[in-house]
Amino acid sequence: MGLTYSKIKLSNPRNASLVPVELEALVDTGALMLCIPQSVAFQLGLEELDKRPVTIADGSSHQVPYVGPIRVDFENRFCFVGALVIGDETLLGAVPMEDMDLVVHPATQSLMANPLHPNKPSYTIK
Repeated sequence: MGLTYSKIKLSNPRNASLVPVELEALVDTGALMLCIPQSVAFQLGLEELDKRPVTIADGSSHQVPYVGPIRVDFENRFCFVGALVIGDETLLGAVPMEDMDLVVHPATQSLMANPLHPNKPSYTIK
């Protein structure tokens, strides 16, 4: 299986006067968080709320800015999350995907609304 990319829209819900950013995000079900480059954090005027420790693929640990809130839109879905500022591309992890009830279709390598709930996200709470 190759890499999956999908178009999403990011915006700052605290400042509606700023233009939302539409971009291609790397969809990674093995990652938890939304990760954005510094340039996106600047464009959206996001406030640094904290420094968070992260471990990257080579095993090294770093302290990176945690910013937010961010509104994430995908097709007919949206959620509000915080993001880690790291890397040179946007990475959409499992937390925002679960919040929007999205799935990755393995045959087409595409992000899509959960076919069991095509019109609105649905959750199981137990």
